[in-house]
This record gives sequence, structure tokens and C-alpha cells, in this order.
Amino acid sequence: MKRKLTMQDIADKLNISKNSVSQALSGKDGVSEETRNLIQKTADEMGYMYPQSRKPQTKEGTGNIALIASDFAFSQTNFFGEIYLTIERETALRGMNLHIQSISQEAIDQLILPPFLQNQNVDGILILSHIDTEYTKKVISTGIPVVLIDHHHPRIYADSILTNNRFGAFDAVQYLLDLGHRDIGFMGNIDYSPSYYERLEGYIMAMKERGITPNSHFIINDAVEQGDVIHQRLLNLPVQPTAWFCVNDGLGFLINAAIQQIGLKIPEDISICSFDNGQLSRIATPSTTSMAIDLKLYGKKAIEQLFWRMNHKDEPFMETLLPTTLIERESTAQLGKR
Repeated sequence: MKRKLTMQDIADKLNISKNSVSQALSGKDGVSEETRNLIQKTADEMGYMYPQSRKPQTKEGTGNIALIASDFAFSQTNFFGEIYLTIERETALRGMNLHIQSISQEAIDQLILPPFLQNQNVDGILILSHIDTEYTKKVISTGIPVVLIDHHHPRIYADSILTNNRFGAFDAVQYLLDLGHRDIGFMGNIDYSPSYYERLEGYIMAMKERGITPNSHFIINDAVEQGDVIHQRLLNLPVQPTAWFCVNDGLGFLINAAIQQIGLKIPEDISICSFDNGQLSRIATPSTTSMAIDLKLYGKKAIEQLFWRMNHKDEPFMETLLPTTLIERESTAQLGKR
């Protein structure tokens, strides 16, 4: 009969103390992050089975839920900050504790889960934005209910709370068409996020509904969010469109500057409409028309879905699409009013 793997075995393999292994695998302080990651990775590779005492024992659960995201996502406070604060409030209202963990690129690459997930010390998990498909699947493999926020993928089997990207983009481009624009450009990187791909689909839907075939020169679907790159892309165009739809406010901000650098005026020569209604759309000169997302609703719906999923683990997975609202500002105008 095969002998059960112990913490001492892991300690012996790494030539460290058993106490260090225990601290790392139980999520306690006392070891560095680098050592903790190494111990967790080694434990997984050796097939270590966590003690049953660390798993939920009762129907009441642990009283904890987790919010995890990449270091990059947590750095985007203008967009994700309001979602996080709402999640924190909604969790407290339900009498639960919220564990927050930023996932480093090293942990993502090596598929290392935080100790509280490995030890089954939470009843549900929220994943904020895109981390990595394989890492997300590793999180789901814990068996703990998971809800994704602002991300989905055909190979990720979990509930998702999403912006209605196609219809939001459709409405944005429809608005530009109603202003008389026909030569409308698309600016975004569709490989970065499924949301951006869906916004391209909405752009195409709106154009084709009006019987307009988009000019291929005006569809920049591999945009890099760097000012000099955007400036050069505009200079390379054989002719400029009369309006741009940008998949986010960052690109809207950059294309605003690039248009003015090449000697054109906004909105007299070119109108701009972007997406997210973040800080950059408000501080741009002129300020940018943008599609607003209700970030508080994002957080509220994520918590509602997670708590529902915790009690309905066998129900089919669902995607919840949240609406957008056009916020009209100075960067758009009726075509011909110059």
C-alpha cells in the first residue's frame, strides 16, 4: 500500500523545516512569498493531500468569500475600484468576510493558487477581469463556486457578469450614424479581451444595419495603447474617417491627442466616441463622449450571483449582461456643422 505523503516529505525534498512547510500550506505568516510559492508548487507536484480538517465541515461553510485578480487588474483603480468597493459592502451586508488576493504573474505562470483556495477556506470565489484561462480553470478545479467579473471564455465553465458589449457598441455607432457620419473608424485590440472583440461585432452590426460596408482601412483591430503608435497609425491612413469609435477611454484619449497632432480639430473635423466613461473621457480636451457602465451594479450583481451559485451548485452556468448608457460630451458633433 502506498504511503501517504506528509509535510515532512515536502520539507525533506526542499531541505527546509517542517514548520516552514506547515506555515506555507496553512496560509500563515512566517515564510517569504517566494518560499510559500515554492512549497505550494512542490506540494502540488508531489500530490500532497490537504488534511480534511482544513476543508469545510458544515453546511454553514467558512463564512468567507474570495476576490482575486491579476496585479494589473487591481492597478486599474479608475475602473475596477468602484466594483471592488461595492463587493466589499455587499459582502459585509451579508455577514461574510472578504479575502482579497492579487495574483502575481509568477503565480499565474506556475498555476499557484493562494493558500486560502488550496485549503478550501472560502465558500465562493470572484475573479475580477482577465487573469489567464488555464489559471482560471485551476481555480474552478477546487470545486468552490466561481463567478467571473468582466470576463468570459468558451472554455471557462462558470457564471459571468458582463457588459453588454455588442449592444453597447451598436448604440455608440448608431449614435454616430445618427449624427450623419458614414466613414466611421474602429480602434481597439480584439486579441486583448473578448469584450473588445464583441465591441467590434457591435460596430459592424450597426454599420450593416444602415447598409454600410465598413472601410477596411478604418478598422484598426490590433491597436497598441501608446501615443506615438496611434499617431503613426493615423498618418498611415490614405484618408481620415469623420468619426472614430474606440473600445475604451484610453484609446479615445490617445486618438484625441493624435488627431490634433496631425492638425485636425475635434469635433469639427473628426468626432470621437469611446467606451467605459472613465476618468480619461472626462479629462480629455475636448471631453470624450463615452458609453457608461454602472460599476456599482457590476459589483452588486456579482455578489448576488455568487451567493445564488453557492446554494445552486448544479444549475446551468449563466452570463448576465449589464446595459450601457451614452454620455454625450464635447468630442462628437453633427457632421457638417463645422
